[in-house]
Amino acid sequence: MAFELAERLRRLPPYLFAELDEMKARKEKEGVKVIDFGVGDPDLPTPKHVVEEMKRAVEKVENQKYPSYAGKPEFREAVSNFYRRRKGVDVDPDNVIALIGSKEGIAHLPLAFVESGDYVLYTEPGYPVYHSSTLLAGGIPYELPLREENGFLPDLESIPEDVARKAKIMFLNYPNNPTTAVAEMDFIKEVVDFCTDNNIILAHDAAYSEIAFDYRPKSFLEYENAMECVIEFGSLSKTYNMTGWRIGYALGNEEAVKGLLKVKTNVDSGVFNAVQDAGIAALNGDDGVIEENNRVYRERRDRLVEGLRELGFEVEKPKATFYVWLKVGMPSMEFAKNLLDKAGVLVTPGVGFGKSGEGYVRFALTRDVSVIDEALKRMEGAGVV
Repeated sequence: MAFELAERLRRLPPYLFAELDEMKARKEKEGVKVIDFGVGDPDLPTPKHVVEEMKRAVEKVENQKYPSYAGKPEFREAVSNFYRRRKGVDVDPDNVIALIGSKEGIAHLPLAFVESGDYVLYTEPGYPVYHSSTLLAGGIPYELPLREENGFLPDLESIPEDVARKAKIMFLNYPNNPTTAVAEMDFIKEVVDFCTDNNIILAHDAAYSEIAFDYRPKSFLEYENAMECVIEFGSLSKTYNMTGWRIGYALGNEEAVKGLLKVKTNVDSGVFNAVQDAGIAALNGDDGVIEENNRVYRERRDRLVEGLRELGFEVEKPKATFYVWLKVGMPSMEFAKNLLDKAGVLVTPGVGFGKSGEGYVRFALTRDVSVIDEALKRMEGAGVV
């Protein structure tokens, strides 16, 4: 029997990382040991004290029951304390909810607020979920291109008035994946004021909020008027090397948080309590864990950037995220395929994040310095410049 997919799914483009996995698998069948700088999955282990807390938590009978939809009060309090400590922001724990990873919350937000014909503004190149979640909710995605000449920040003045009036959500992400750009407070003020004036929910994806070098990433909630429109999504995946644990949070504007929670009560049953306990241990733990992660990523960043420059590329050192965004001077998929075929090195083509990513590729700094050195040697030997 043949079953036809719904139109909403047929409209979705192929998921980029699945295609990269297929490319990698084909190369490995040829006997090549591929060096993978593709998906941003930390290679560093989850902190030991977090793992130990999980071991204890799974044995507690009370944790083996259905969890709260919104999250354990202790977890929400830990998120609130984390924001007070790291960002200087006071957020009522009642305006915090636990998520099954920040991706889940981002994907569900349009279902709460977007009707057919409504616009959702999103930056591209960017995380594909902003676009796909809009389509699944029946909305109209409206691209805000990120260009190098604008510091990879969106040009708000380019948004037509009729689009702004019909927009329900704006998705932003700083520090930015894939461009590594950062947002300073003057831009945060500008975009919060724009969304407030136009009655738009400003959904800020802060997945890389703690990965930075000689720079402190700003929470959008630090701006004094942010609670008028901002819902911020945080993740323990990158901060504490917990990608597989699937735990994150959303916090900020009360109505936006409540709307997202109403969707969640109808589509999932909350985050496993033991995972929340592990998350509490992470959030309340020593910030030295974060600083050690950043020390490792800084060393890798410096070596990769240095090596790419030696190969003849022009590349800036990123201030934040664990990525390097490299301009390659040719179609990005062509470059990525050449690099994989000739050197056995896998990178993410920028066009997979949106048409404005054409001409760039993304390296994830999720490989040891020795592996980075090997990749650079392969690139030099293969003449990939």
